[in-house]
Amino acid sequence: MPAMFEQMRDTANPLVAVLLDDSSGPACVINPAGLVVCSNAALAALCNMPSTKQGQSVAVMFSAVRREAIWADISATMQAVPRVPRSCAAIIQGGAEDVNVRVVILPLRGGGALLRFTDLSEQRQLEARLAHSQKLQATGQLAAGIAHDFNNLLTAILGAADGVLGRDTDLETRDDAAQIRDSAQRGAALVRQLLAFGRQQRLEPRIIAVNAAIEDVSGLLRRLLGGQIRLVLALEQPGRQIRADPSQFDQVLINLAVNARDAMQTGGELTLRSGHITLYRPMLLGAETVPPGRYVMIEVHDTGAGIAPDLLPRIFDPFFTTKRERGGSGLGLSTVHGIVRQSDGFLAVDSEVGCGTSVRIYLPRCDGVPEVQPLPSLSKPLPAPEARRGMVLLVDDEDPVRRLAARALKRAGWEVCDAESGESALDMLCDLPESPVAMISDMVMPGMDGGALCRAVRAQIGVPNLPVILVSGYVESHIQQSVDNSTTRFLAKPYGLAELVATLSEMLQSQSSRAA
Repeated sequence: MPAMFEQMRDTANPLVAVLLDDSSGPACVINPAGLVVCSNAALAALCNMPSTKQGQSVAVMFSAVRREAIWADISATMQAVPRVPRSCAAIIQGGAEDVNVRVVILPLRGGGALLRFTDLSEQRQLEARLAHSQKLQATGQLAAGIAHDFNNLLTAILGAADGVLGRDTDLETRDDAAQIRDSAQRGAALVRQLLAFGRQQRLEPRIIAVNAAIEDVSGLLRRLLGGQIRLVLALEQPGRQIRADPSQFDQVLINLAVNARDAMQTGGELTLRSGHITLYRPMLLGAETVPPGRYVMIEVHDTGAGIAPDLLPRIFDPFFTTKRERGGSGLGLSTVHGIVRQSDGFLAVDSEVGCGTSVRIYLPRCDGVPEVQPLPSLSKPLPAPEARRGMVLLVDDEDPVRRLAARALKRAGWEVCDAESGESALDMLCDLPESPVAMISDMVMPGMDGGALCRAVRAQIGVPNLPVILVSGYVESHIQQSVDNSTTRFLAKPYGLAELVATLSEMLQSQSSRAA
């Protein structure tokens, strides 16, 4: 038993009162008749001041449902010999609503008892938050695994469509191939949402000016919102900067705007607001705690129908939607949550039925010069065959992907040695007539992964700067750490064959320039 309680047993009530005042937890001392001798402020806050007044019966604070049983436990504990602490569950009348508590009964040597209370409602909330967090983590891992497998399939589909489009075929066949490619790209967009929810997508963060980014996407948002909804920009000046992936930041705003549009069926107003906040102590946002620091705040506020209180805790759950009959997938807000958290940001949502909803995003403020985002490269057809350009080691455990990639590389002029695993690739190296000029490898394979294979191949052929392209259907932190952008590149699946050929050509050309 803690020394403090032993001291209480041997100490007069005035000193006990002092100790109660210093205690952070709710507590009181009662005499053998069950009357309150003294109590602390924490107990008064928990169960309402009148019920803890000196001289009142302690039984008054308990709910009538189990009042007699609780008092029987307390009375028996005070009278028992030897004096052994006991605990029991109880319900305290807390004013607006009852509070579930656990009562620890510590009998005092001079008679009476010290009662200590633990608020189980708060503990249960924490347990529920932890369970919810674990559920989201497990679902995210499942989504990432599904995305990885789908990306392999989509890579094969896109590669086959590119192959057909690169041939001299009739117009009808080319139209069919183009339709296949477009459908695969829409599938890839859905997979990116799964990866965003699982926080395992590859981000390309750069310093961006928040106000400029909001203004840039506002034109698209006006077209998405239609004529019945007015878009208002309330941007703080001077504007602040964040470090984020520009395309993913746009995606967050688009998803939130589309969600707001659906909540304003008869029209309304959507406001995009920017601001800043400096936290000197942690701030609690739902189940998450925002650490101290400087943040940029972006708010998306609509005047729509609002969200019912019982639905509000579930809006970021994957596949949860109230718009199933209108084709809702339930991935829009979960994607937003994944992107924001992967960017070290936080989300807060306030909503009132009939009045609208506000979603606030807090992202770490970043000082520096905004970086210009390069224009996206246009999709190009596969290049025509070129003169022989050397040997490329190609490793992928997916047969269709490996076969289509080998065909594209051969068409572009490279010799290709392909293997289905890292171990097979290392065995083949000994029998090759020449060392490879580059390697392309899937990152996640049974047995040796792409990162380990990259190091092993470079060591075996004695070329520490061998150009390597690592491809994968999803990105984890250890994959990103393997990419140095000079001799190693990452290419996300699904990729186009022309993109693969162009990336390899660029790496080899860059290496030749450095050597010269």
